[in-house]
Amino acid sequence: MSKAVLNLAPSEAAVVRAAATIFAAYIVAGKVPEGQTDAWLGRSLREAFQLARLADEAIQSDSELG
Repeated sequence: MSKAVLNLAPSEAAVVRAAATIFAAYIVAGKVPEGQTDAWLGRSLREAFQLARLADEAIQSDSELG
C-alpha cells in the first residue's frame, strides 16, 4: 500500500490550519448536518482563504518593505 504525500508551502499550511479551526467551530456549533461534511469543509477553506487575502492586503510584511 502506497502512502499519500502532501507538501504544502507555509502559507498554504497556515490557510489549512485556519480552515480546520473554522470547520471545528461549525461542528461545535452544530451547523454541519449529517452528509454535508464536504460542503462545509469547502466553505471553511474558502473563508480561511478570504481571511488570508484580506490580511495580505491589510498587512505589510517585513519582506515587502524592501
